[in-house]
Amino acid sequence: MIEFVIDQRRKDLGGFEVGRLLPYHAGKMVGPFIFFDHMGPVSFEAGFPRNVDVRPHPHIGLSTVTYLFEGEITHRDSVGSVQEIHPGEVNWMTAGKGITHSERFEHLRQTGGRMHGIQAWVALPLEAEETDPGFFHHGVDDLPTYEGAGLWARLVAGKAFGAEAKVKTHSPMFYVHWRLQAGATAQLPAEYPERAAYVAQGIVEVDGREFHDGQMLVFAPGEPVLIKAVTPAIVMLLGGEPVGPRFIEWNFVASSKERLEQAKADWRAGRMKLPDADDKEFIPLPGDPPPPANPMS
Repeated sequence: MIEFVIDQRRKDLGGFEVGRLLPYHAGKMVGPFIFFDHMGPVSFEAGFPRNVDVRPHPHIGLSTVTYLFEGEITHRDSVGSVQEIHPGEVNWMTAGKGITHSERFEHLRQTGGRMHGIQAWVALPLEAEETDPGFFHHGVDDLPTYEGAGLWARLVAGKAFGAEAKVKTHSPMFYVHWRLQAGATAQLPAEYPERAAYVAQGIVEVDGREFHDGQMLVFAPGEPVLIKAVTPAIVMLLGGEPVGPRFIEWNFVASSKERLEQAKADWRAGRMKLPDADDKEFIPLPGDPPPPANPMS
């Protein structure tokens, strides 16, 4: 039932740590999911420094999916979007042939507070790799929910459990947020060939074994999976149909190494537009010298 278990690798992003689950060895994906970071939980004091913010940077060949349990993030991008995201909402940004964006913690910097959520990347299928970039925000009313028998569930994106979220996706997939009370059980059906469950909080039991927060369980296809909460737990379910092998380097995902090299050259040469509302600084390509200081920043 369980093919393997991925333990999070803690990574410092320059102001707070994330637990990285995907990518892992040999570029293995779970359905179209190619990147999965557990952000926080972290508590910020009011007035924390700006270096915690994620400055403008580029993407190609993927959609980024931001989902928060706590906190607030301000998103700005090169197609003109400026959007705050709150807990339970979805920011879905499709990079396609190229987009740049930033993520700022402006509200939390003023008030202080906790930040806790998941940042995932979904690889685009071949026919959509070079699609036009776009950004879509979805409030909780766009996301089907269910509650009963100790389980609260929200469908974040895709189709699952007989429901469909209003988030536009490009390939068959599912992404679900579960909250389970201690002792509650819930079943993940065998609907998709590639499936995983990430324990974001608490302890769960699967197939007679206990797993704790920070672990992702990747399941073999063909059988439903029964998950029992040993303690109150938050579990994220993810997966779908595979989209084929992908190469990943820095913030770029592509089906060919040549496309990655082109994206790197475009970013290095300044050919990728920065967000209009946030164009005073950017993250250079790793290995390149930092940009000169901007007196207007």
